Order: sequence, then structure tokens, then C-alpha cells
Amino acid sequence: MAQALLNLKSLKEQVYDYLRNQLRFGTLKPGSLINTEETAARLGVSRTPLRDALTQLAMEDFVSIIPRRGVVVRPLTLRDIEEYYQIIGALEGMAVLLSSQRIGPSGIAEMRRHITEMKKALENDDFDRYYRMNLDFHDTYLQACGNLKLSRIVNTLKSRLYDFPRKKEFVKEWELRSIREHERFVELLAQGKAGEAAEYVRDVHWSFSVQEPFIRQYYGGAPEA
Repeated sequence: MAQALLNLKSLKEQVYDYLRNQLRFGTLKPGSLINTEETAARLGVSRTPLRDALTQLAMEDFVSIIPRRGVVVRPLTLRDIEEYYQIIGALEGMAVLLSSQRIGPSGIAEMRRHITEMKKALENDDFDRYYRMNLDFHDTYLQACGNLKLSRIVNTLKSRLYDFPRKKEFVKEWELRSIREHERFVELLAQGKAGEAAEYVRDVHWSFSVQEPFIRQYYGGAPEA
């Protein structure tokens, strides 16, 4: 059944998924030129679905389409990261407010379980599991907020931050601090302080200035702009 569902995807969606995986695993590197003719031939598709997939990637800031030069994989700059943090912080803060009446005790318990799993993952230096549990933690209130467009934008920006390509190493001190921030956030929600929780997500957890030392360590070598 899963295979049948995959086959229902449009050619453009399949090409898009292929290119995103190439970015995630580092096959397509920042600054490199995408050979569209070679890519279309490799996938056995016409230029139309490839062009449409590249247009979507350009809208999401993964690539730049440059007249008379071609399609270039965009490097992730510190300025990009700062702007993404601002947007994600604002949108997640709004999601917290929208979801505060829907999460309830079960949602609080779910987020606490994710925190426990994140701690276990770090104890075992299993960053892939930590990463998944971290996304699941945030998805608890993103999905509960009832705004699918908001969630889609946030998840796209997170993919830009983390899947470009997906790093295997991590900054353990940063992840431990992030867990403490998650704990403080859940404490505020459990106390019914949704407004303070939303501000905490925006002004601390997703604050570029607060997280900047760790950001520069994790994204070492990223250009300023």
C-alpha cells in the first residue's frame, strides 16, 4: 500500500523529493551548479517537472536560479540563519498561543516524554534520535495549533537549517541547554502561562542573539552574508 501511495505523487513531487535528498546527504553541495540536462536524463523526466521542482526549491531558498548561468545551490549564511530564527520564533510563539487551549494534560505529558527520550539519546550520543525527538516535541504544539500553513512554513525553514546537509556531529552543550529550555517551556505551559511560554519560545529558544555562540560553533565556516 505504501508503494502505491508513493506512485500517486506527481513527477514534480518525485523530482523535488529526489533533489531534497541530494541536498540532505550532501551530494549537491552549497555553491555547486546543478546540471539540469544531466539530472533530467538521470531521472528520465522532461524539463518541465524538473523546472517546477527547482522553482519550488528556489522559493524555499535552497537554490538560486540565475539567468544565463543556471541553478546554483545556495550556501547557508549566518544572515540567513538569523532571519530564519526570527521567523520561526515568531511563528512558533503564535502556534503556542493558538494551541494552548487544545494541548491539555495529555500534550504536556507527551512533551515531557519527548524530553526524556532526548536525554536518553544524548547519553548515547545518538544525535539522529535526538533530532527526531526534538522535532516531535515542537510538533506537539505545531500540530495542535490548527494552522497547517504555519506548520508547513516552520518545517520548511527547519529543513533549510538542518538538512543542508544533515550534520552527523552536534554540539552537546547546546543540546543540553536546549533540553533545559524545553523543560522551562513545558513548566510555563503546565502552569497555564501560555503568553509567557510563547515569549520564551520566541525570545530565548529561537533568539539568534541568545543562541549565537552555539550557532557559530555548529555552523562553523558559514559566511556572514
